[in-house]
Amino acid sequence: MKSKKFLYLEKAIGVDFNDFEILKTSMIHKSYNNNVNNEKLEFLGDRVLGLILSYTLLKTYPDEKEGIVDKKFANLVNKKTCYQISKKIGLDKYILVGDSQKKLEKKNEKILSDGLEALIGAIFWDQGLEVAEKFIKKNWKEFLDKSVITVIDSKTKLQEYSLKKYKQLPNYKIYKQSGPKHKPTFKAEVEIKNSKKYLGTGGSKKIAEQNAANKLINDLKI
Repeated sequence: MKSKKFLYLEKAIGVDFNDFEILKTSMIHKSYNNNVNNEKLEFLGDRVLGLILSYTLLKTYPDEKEGIVDKKFANLVNKKTCYQISKKIGLDKYILVGDSQKKLEKKNEKILSDGLEALIGAIFWDQGLEVAEKFIKKNWKEFLDKSVITVIDSKTKLQEYSLKKYKQLPNYKIYKQSGPKHKPTFKAEVEIKNSKKYLGTGGSKKIAEQNAANKLINDLKI
């Protein structure tokens, strides 16, 4: 007999399961039951999600470079995106966790994003690829639509330019941080072959490098 709680989940995701137990298993975190839990379904769902989204991106952007498609893909499958979708569906109301995780249940990004992947695995197992694809495209639509806009960070852009033109990577140099420990300032210098050296600053090494690369890109008018 189907429990009322998981009937609501079926309604929320728009899928009527043949094997109701597999739906329930997809919502069982290992802290709740170490023997019967959603780890294997998560493993499966991760692969199904990757297959559907990579195929969808390649069909949507047939002329895009592989590196750009890969960046779009990474944004679609990362934990943050999965967490946002899991919250929208309301999976935090259905995930079963043990006492050690109960305080984290409603806000733990990993538990909920893994739960979403396990749910996809369960849908695929019970309903097949077509239904799983429909579920993914429906719930990832907002993020797929946003993927039309491609933002390439300055370091990547400079690296691609330098490799293509000179077959060399940009040369970065990090200077010693300054300022208080709680709010440090980093300085980074960058140059490529035949270019001037440009200095960037930021609250982290990465940001300082990005700012330095951005200045050089602007000078080169890339």
